[in-house]
Amino acid sequence: MKLSIVIPTLNEASHIESLLAQLSDENVELIVVDGGSDDQTVQRASVHAKLVYSSTGRAVQMNAGAAAANGDWLWFLHADTQLSQPLNAYVDEITQSSSVWGRFTVRLDDARFIFRVIERLMNARSCFTSVATGDQGLFVDRRLFAELGGYPELPLMEDVALSKRLRKVMPVNCSALSLITSARRWQQRGVLKTILLMWWLRLAYVVGVSPVRLRQWYR
Repeated sequence: MKLSIVIPTLNEASHIESLLAQLSDENVELIVVDGGSDDQTVQRASVHAKLVYSSTGRAVQMNAGAAAANGDWLWFLHADTQLSQPLNAYVDEITQSSSVWGRFTVRLDDARFIFRVIERLMNARSCFTSVATGDQGLFVDRRLFAELGGYPELPLMEDVALSKRLRKVMPVNCSALSLITSARRWQQRGVLKTILLMWWLRLAYVVGVSPVRLRQWYR
């Protein structure tokens, strides 16, 4: 098995089936790590994927999934992600990569122009800084992931923390293949408010504010 796909979930019944249907293939290992859902997430995921249970927390859940994985490569996806291309295109991109880690280009599922601007800024920042976010589908060589100790088990910014470790080994592989992710965060909170919040959280993290405090602000 060359590729294991790890998906952390918590009450994602409305999204999980459509994603897993796109990912179902005998050549990949699908692992859903549930953090205590009380909807139909587990029942719907069990049709397509290996189920792992853990305590709640995205970093904790992704580490639990990685520990249960058998693939040479790990690909971490959010449950509200959709593929824009056939699965084999992503599998080839990951397993044939000359880099030991990388991420995909993010697209948001809202047609408004402002979301095209947000996408461009997110993707450009990621390539410039070699920092990948969960929305971009981070992938990594499993042995390197283990050597680095996996995701730091932080309540927020675990993807940023891991990226900073990985970029010391090699700059990020910025794949042009895109993943479509939900724009619900911006839609629910407001576009400008969400942009300002995310930039503020990143700045606060850089200057040393505790991830526990950041999580409180995020909520």
